[in-house]
Amino acid sequence: MKNTIVQLFHKVKCWLQSLSFRTGVIVLLCCIPFYILSFAQMLLPISVTAKGVLWTVLFGLAKTCQYGGLTILGVKGYKRLKAKFRKKPDVTT
Repeated sequence: MKNTIVQLFHKVKCWLQSLSFRTGVIVLLCCIPFYILSFAQMLLPISVTAKGVLWTVLFGLAKTCQYGGLTILGVKGYKRLKAKFRKKPDVTT
């Protein structure tokens, strides 16, 4: 049973890593609206129980997108994405 679960996780991880850099960035960016929604729903006039369920589901989706996107990107993709967001030095002197 334990080996079956480990093999399943390994297959999912390999499949995610086979996806493109662009797909990884899109999945990673999908976590932003889920994070916003997970906290914005607290303003809704619904019961505390419903708010707790909504927060759990939305926050779980945000984390799933975050870790799924990072798995798709991998180390090289993460470094590539990080380099794109770094400030480029100003060469006008």
